[in-house]
Amino acid sequence: MHKRVITALVNDNIGVLNRFSGIVSRAKTNMASITIAQTTCENISRITMVLEVEDEKTARHIINQLNNQIDVLEIRDITDESHLERELALVQIHSPIEKRHEVMAIMGPFRGQIVDVAESDIVIQVTGTIEKVEAFLELIKPYGIKRIARTGISGFTRFADSESRL
Repeated sequence: MHKRVITALVNDNIGVLNRFSGIVSRAKTNMASITIAQTTCENISRITMVLEVEDEKTARHIINQLNNQIDVLEIRDITDESHLERELALVQIHSPIEKRHEVMAIMGPFRGQIVDVAESDIVIQVTGTIEKVEAFLELIKPYGIKRIARTGISGFTRFADSESRL
């Protein structure tokens, strides 16, 4: 399976997200993550999704199907383009006071932040690419991960030209 990062600008209308998920589902493709949020333009949102596809042909087929939707203003696979992407993860781990220095040493290179503290647990916030978040989770796993909440990625191409807003 190959992961493809697809980003789209859409009109803020009821049912847009439902139509997106229906098209992906009919293509028998897994949507690994999806985020949607308003842009600087009123009534326009950006959708960023990560699809797990068999091949690029499947990704192109899905993009073509989505592009035919009336509320889709622009859509593109940005996987192979220079782009920025970030994911946020909140990770609750078992961390008694005597282990916190070790945990903080692991957090350092990932620029993780402690956002909540209890007697024997802490909650860490880490942001970055999917690979960075996965690497952090792998290193912190021995301390006992209790809960994880992940946003999925948001992203867009770097320094888009005036022709494209993606």
